[in-house]
Amino acid sequence: MSGPPLSVRGRPSRRDRLTGLLPPAVAWLMSNLVTWLVARASVAGDGSEVAYWSTAGRRRWDAEHYLSIAKTGYEMFPCRERYPDYPDVICGNVAWFPGYPMSVRAVSATGLSYEISAVVVSEASLFGIFAVLWYLLGARLTWATGLTLAIGAVFPGGVYFHAMFPIATGTLALLVCVAGVRRGSWGLAAAGGFVATACHLVGAVAVGMLLLSAFFAWQRDTWSVRLAKAGASAALAGCGVLWTKWLMWQATGRWDAYETIQQSSYGQSGVRQPFDEMRKAYGFPFSDWYRPEGHLPWLVEHSLGAHRSQLWLNAAFVLLVVATAAVRLVRDRRLAAEEWAAVTLTVAIFLVPFFAGAEMSWYRNHAQMLVGLVLVRHTSRWVQVPLLAWCSVQYALLASMFFAGVLV
Repeated sequence: MSGPPLSVRGRPSRRDRLTGLLPPAVAWLMSNLVTWLVARASVAGDGSEVAYWSTAGRRRWDAEHYLSIAKTGYEMFPCRERYPDYPDVICGNVAWFPGYPMSVRAVSATGLSYEISAVVVSEASLFGIFAVLWYLLGARLTWATGLTLAIGAVFPGGVYFHAMFPIATGTLALLVCVAGVRRGSWGLAAAGGFVATACHLVGAVAVGMLLLSAFFAWQRDTWSVRLAKAGASAALAGCGVLWTKWLMWQATGRWDAYETIQQSSYGQSGVRQPFDEMRKAYGFPFSDWYRPEGHLPWLVEHSLGAHRSQLWLNAAFVLLVVATAAVRLVRDRRLAAEEWAAVTLTVAIFLVPFFAGAEMSWYRNHAQMLVGLVLVRHTSRWVQVPLLAWCSVQYALLASMFFAGVLV
């Protein structure tokens, strides 16, 4: 008698694998649908379709720098060389990491424009986020995993997953890093960490997590092997920063190009007092600095201070992840390796922007805390449903600020 038609020797068939991608695909579609609806409600007049379906609707501030890196590479110069009336500071694009723009350059080799390539990279990365998250959730549809994917579709700051920014690519890389820890594959973990560090400064949290992984991962190995795997994966992940520095040096002749422009143009150097930075971030006057002209749609008018409720939600999310980990430790006397990795990354991602100084961009960097959903799936429906409702409202408010041009 022949074996079961849907698998061969216990391995999932192609049909099984395609069916397994259905929940992530639905989550990706729902994320796009929600974002499109918010875009329509955020733009007055006849421009609602342009705000979401055109590439212009997904370009904001830093996106121009990422596109310039993809097109022509890095550059750094005194601003007054090109702009005589500009302050005596450094200009250029060396304040931004190359992981995302180099991916855009690679996709553009197919003949697509750089702008469309940037959207393709972001959306493909977002689908990858849901696919890897689904794997980490056990790839089995239950109330808990379904609600967790739904929260991911409206995750705080997740509008930047659709924009021309490295947030989706960096988050995918962090999830791949966590998946590598779960599978006991230090090579996969290192690869995810490399991409994460090459995409954004916040991605460097992967290096710290991998160093600590000797204490919670690779459990089948001896201590010497565990230390070797942790050290090797962390070192390879850190090479993402070295690659970044090398590209900048090739273009500018300076190894300190990133630090120079950060200090000269943005006043960011050294370690900040995090609570002071939180206070500055909370009080940043977006509604005064970037308020759109003319009549404002209802949603935009009521969302101009949404970064404040965003900070409260992000802090509550971190506390929820830590509390869930603590409860599981007390109840089960252990956490799975991927859960240790997720809680470590979540806390670090929340703190890094405030130690580095990011009063105008922390909300998009915090979107990478999505890795914490690995633990949220263990909470009850009485927690997940209110969290989903809160995230949905906050997603609409922050996304409205984005499409109205208020956020940077």
